Amino acid sequence: MQYDFNEILSTIRMTEIEHFDIRTVTLGISLRDCFDRNVKVASQKVYDKILKYGEKHVRLAQEVELQYGISIANKRVSVTPISIPFDAFNHEQFLQIAETLDRAAAEIGIDYIAGYSALVQKGFTKGEIELIKSIPDALASTKRVCSSVNVASTKAGINMDAINMMADVIKSTAEKTKDRDSIGCAKLVVFANAVEDNPFVAGAFHGVTEPEIVLNVGISGPGVVLDAVKEAGKTNFQNLAEVIKKTIFKITRAGELMGREVAEKHGIDFGIVDISLAPTPAEGDSIADILMAMGIEDVGAPGTTAALAMLNDSVKKAGLMASSAVGGMSGAFIPVSEDMGMIRAVEKGHLSLEKLEAMTAVCSVGLDMIAVPGNTSASTIAGIIADESAIGVINDKTTAVRIIPAFGKSVGDTVDYGGLLGKAPIMPVSTLSSEGFVSRGGRIPAPMRSLTN
Repeated sequence: MQYDFNEILSTIRMTEIEHFDIRTVTLGISLRDCFDRNVKVASQKVYDKILKYGEKHVRLAQEVELQYGISIANKRVSVTPISIPFDAFNHEQFLQIAETLDRAAAEIGIDYIAGYSALVQKGFTKGEIELIKSIPDALASTKRVCSSVNVASTKAGINMDAINMMADVIKSTAEKTKDRDSIGCAKLVVFANAVEDNPFVAGAFHGVTEPEIVLNVGISGPGVVLDAVKEAGKTNFQNLAEVIKKTIFKITRAGELMGREVAEKHGIDFGIVDISLAPTPAEGDSIADILMAMGIEDVGAPGTTAALAMLNDSVKKAGLMASSAVGGMSGAFIPVSEDMGMIRAVEKGHLSLEKLEAMTAVCSVGLDMIAVPGNTSASTIAGIIADESAIGVINDKTTAVRIIPAFGKSVGDTVDYGGLLGKAPIMPVSTLSSEGFVSRGGRIPAPMRSLTN
């Protein structure tokens, strides 16, 4: 791929005033060759392999930052879904693997390592059940480990047994980390149609079809897009879409260039660039602010979903033109706690859980970093996950739920994690019961659109 250096310089200038950064360079590492019946031996293999490939990761990424003058906010690692290579392990043995991942992440200097995961959209193995049951303890006893479970897909349908199990896991995780505002739930994602090359935590994992080692990059840039939309002024939607596409094209090119440079320094394959717009709690780095600049009085107003749909479509079109290696989820993220504009809209009562759910039908992921009252029942959480899974399955797209039933807190309270996780106002949840529906269990069959052969 050829790069215009003037184009890169133009993008570098965006970093000075528009919050542009590369959100993450994520090193994907396969652990499929690390199994041993002796968990101590297996743990040592995991630790040694992560250090072998990851010990230079932070330093090499920093060298590229200095070379181009663009910040790489996060340097992270994802691994094979742990339930796959260690399917023979029990609860306690999985916890030893989690502690090994945490220790290895600390040793190589990264903030998060993702892949304490299972893929159970169609059913469970014994090992997957053991891993899922271990998640609350794993997230409570580690600092850097992130977990995800895929419970649905367009091809398989929706595994309601898995959803009910995950609702209980979320409640337990909230309680076990109650002394830290239930932060364990902020490191736990429930997916439908999870992708294998997602570089963003907490939902990243190194898919089984991926190379032995690979480097994936996730870009950012809401602040850059916000300034471009403001500068465009009162123009029609066709012109506005072109403005957004031109902006995304430039930041995608810069992101891929830097990702390829990091991969080359590692001597490994470059995987994909995920072109998702990922907000931060910083002022001016908000998806919500972009929607308001497009003419919405505040997020939650009529027209919000249409504005987000146009933004998401423009991001995807520009990314596809800018790169031959687009992957991940690619679109616009709308996490509440990580977006200052979303936080304000919730605090003012303008944005409800129901409106957020509607917005997830047209954005990149789903209900992300949503804090709800700590007494929200497991059946209600299961119903929320089922609704979001249905959106993903019917529309053949990735959706997810990262929900925090903040232990001991209620509407009007806030959880505050600092950094990129930000803070989240506790959102009200319907008190109508889902128990009779979710307790049926089994699997909701795959939709008609699954029959694509």
